[in-house]
Amino acid sequence: MLATGSGAAAIGQNDKDAVAGATVAATLGKPIMSEFQRKRRAEGRLWAEGYTQSELDVAQAKYGLVFPPDLLALLRDRRPVLAYDWRSDDKEIREMLKWPLEGLLFDVENNALWWPEWGDRPGTPEARSKVVTKVVNEAPKLIPLVSHRYLPAEPYEAGNPVFSVYQSDVIYYGGDLANYFEREFVNPRHPLPQHIKHVRFWSDLVERNR
Repeated sequence: MLATGSGAAAIGQNDKDAVAGATVAATLGKPIMSEFQRKRRAEGRLWAEGYTQSELDVAQAKYGLVFPPDLLALLRDRRPVLAYDWRSDDKEIREMLKWPLEGLLFDVENNALWWPEWGDRPGTPEARSKVVTKVVNEAPKLIPLVSHRYLPAEPYEAGNPVFSVYQSDVIYYGGDLANYFEREFVNPRHPLPQHIKHVRFWSDLVERNR
């Protein structure tokens, strides 16, 4: 089961029971799928019944993802109502899988984003897109959770951080899943842990934003 640090309370059984009939008041950042989120908020609860292992296997195969063990454990037990439903939200999930790359490409063309490690900046949008697409494709895949919050699929172990991704504005939104759900649904001022696992490329974006 997922239960690490003080954030574990955010996804514990007691919280699930306590908020079953409550109005959801989560902070989701800039709305990018407001209609989708409004429909989910109308359900008036935070947690719903989890997936079967078969459903999770189908989802991972369908989208070419490998869910880390703590995410699998959580989703077998229960799923966040505001999260994407891996059985039915195909359009939204596919859009969010493309979102990180599309946001970076936007900043490359509109906000002068270019890292020295990528070599000389090519002269055409097509060439710049090719370079950045290769960089992102070689980085750990990001698994969409809620709105533009993502869990990296690598390393394949528990305790990966959760990122908020909005173009090149990438920040930590949770030191791990438990810390994330505490901050997202219970107390947005709950601190991040002092030490957060480094995830190649995505953590580098966080550091450069600082």
